[in-house]
Amino acid sequence: MAEAKSPSGVSKVLNAAWVRPFLFLVVIVVAWDLAIRLFHIPAYQIPSPGDVVAVLWSDWPELLRQSWPTTYATICGFLLSALFGIPTAMLIAGSKTVESYVYPLLVFSQSVPKIAIAPLFVVWFGFGIIPKVISAFLLGFFPVVVSAVQGFKSVDPDMVDLARAMQGSRFKVFCAVNLPHAMPAIFSGLKVSVTLAVVGAVVGEFVGSNSGIGYVMQRSIGTFDLPTMFAALVILALLGVILFWIVDRIERLVIPWHVSQRDDIIFAS
Repeated sequence: MAEAKSPSGVSKVLNAAWVRPFLFLVVIVVAWDLAIRLFHIPAYQIPSPGDVVAVLWSDWPELLRQSWPTTYATICGFLLSALFGIPTAMLIAGSKTVESYVYPLLVFSQSVPKIAIAPLFVVWFGFGIIPKVISAFLLGFFPVVVSAVQGFKSVDPDMVDLARAMQGSRFKVFCAVNLPHAMPAIFSGLKVSVTLAVVGAVVGEFVGSNSGIGYVMQRSIGTFDLPTMFAALVILALLGVILFWIVDRIERLVIPWHVSQRDDIIFAS
């Protein structure tokens, strides 16, 4: 029986995880440019990809400088959401009383638009970094809590009873059984949280700020400088992708067994 041929270098590159979304992005950009040319869309409505690339090339030092406040507020808000979200989820999953009091209020808080209450943060804390951090925290907090609660509640009770039967303390049982079992769900919530934290930071910059990508977008809208606004959107998208990738790398280090199983299922399909 003839031995199966190994995949060529070209096929390996085409099957790489980053190539497919990159190719799809190229298709979107080409379709964007063709739509402008075919339908004669004026530049004051939608800029061409070439104009956006020109702004990114010429103004990248300024855009990079403005991206730092947004990045800092995003990271701080995300870390606060993880720091407070995971313990809150532990309390909700471990106590029916806490769940009955706290969980409905968390759900209710999500129906309040953050853009509506963001001006209050400016009134209370001024125009500094704190309102942006709070906005990022509020948007990133809920996904962490919901995912972590689901993870902690999905632990097999028989495993917990077995660990307790082996004279394990409640803390040891939690560290050996509950927490490792819930880690995949926790990281799923963290991935959603870090992308929403970017949105929260920009919301805070929209309301009151003199720096950041949100400030650049607001200034560009006021002057109808759409290429700069689209360039700022590209920076925000890259920021979200990079932070998501960092969280994914941390997940691979913390729970490599789950990531390997997930990758096997994805590539098998």
